[in-house]
Amino acid sequence: MKTRLSILIFLLLNILFVSCQDKHTDLEDGLFAEFKTTHGTMVAELYYEKTPITVANFVALSEGNHPDVQEVFKGKPYYNGMIFHRVMDKFMIQGGDPLQNGKGSPGYQFIDEITNLKHDKPGVLSMANGGPATNGSQFFILEAPAPWLDGLHSVFGQLVKGIEIQDSISNVKTGIGNRPITDVVINELNIIRKGEAAQLFDAPKTWGKKNEIENELGLKEERKMKEEIRKLDSLAKIDLIKLEDYNKRSKKTKSGIKIHIIKRGKGIKPKDGNFVKLYADGYLTNGILFWSNNRKINERHGKYDVEKESRGFYDPISMELSPDMQLIPGFKEAIYTMNVGDIIYCYIPSNLAYGDKSKGLIKPNSDLSFIIKMVNAEN
Repeated sequence: MKTRLSILIFLLLNILFVSCQDKHTDLEDGLFAEFKTTHGTMVAELYYEKTPITVANFVALSEGNHPDVQEVFKGKPYYNGMIFHRVMDKFMIQGGDPLQNGKGSPGYQFIDEITNLKHDKPGVLSMANGGPATNGSQFFILEAPAPWLDGLHSVFGQLVKGIEIQDSISNVKTGIGNRPITDVVINELNIIRKGEAAQLFDAPKTWGKKNEIENELGLKEERKMKEEIRKLDSLAKIDLIKLEDYNKRSKKTKSGIKIHIIKRGKGIKPKDGNFVKLYADGYLTNGILFWSNNRKINERHGKYDVEKESRGFYDPISMELSPDMQLIPGFKEAIYTMNVGDIIYCYIPSNLAYGDKSKGLIKPNSDLSFIIKMVNAEN
């Protein structure tokens, strides 16, 4: 009788174990995160091969065996009971903060794992951070593509189930700081392993190789940076030849700026009170572009930004022509020489630019060059 009872208990336990393991039988081999929330369940595939540090961190936190977590979190499933503290419709939902205000952390930080994975579709799972190498435990799930985040945040997963749950969470009413009025809780965050490779993924052990992987990533980043500098230097040399040619043809004004008319327009000469619209490209004396509102110039220099375009950054600058314009003196003087349709080169000595102040790439006492195009003027 006891033997039969033992066998029955064993079979029941085995059935329960198998049913728990196979609750997502439609999933292919891989490593997955199951978010059980007050709005329903989402499942994300985790890219443990492409982003091993980030996934190891996330999995170890979820399973309560992270070696570097603060003492108060040790031995506990870190994310269980936390909320999505920041929700923005048509953008993303963010969670993973023990303080529930965007300022919390697990007690450590680690570097970004930037790969060819992009913020290019709904359901992308990525790390939230406060700047380079400040990753901790906070993450977000996109509702819409956000390409301006590429290169800044580490993509490490993608929703494969429950995109409608993400959408329902993003639609909740929010208050100060985009926090939901009614808490959206992560009741459980479970890790699902399908297949031998996923079963063998040891999160704490992988995290232990963090320094080794970080060093490798650092070398890759250094090589990438050098290549970008090489490309910029190449472009700068080409631009510098053009700028130096314009400079030689320029006429110096009494103030000290130099102006060369690249193309004479056929439009009116604007008067004070007119609103003028301009495109301008600003260069350092070594040919490096430091600012431009021209989309084609930004694309050529690898500085194009979709988010900037959505905010109208690449539209012509509109300003009222006036002696009180908040512009550097040399640029202001150059505008007053122009007709609508003109394209000019302008060389501005430092005393008529930013003087002994620095501004972004512009160092103190820097002379500057501009290509300016006036596209319109109206009352």
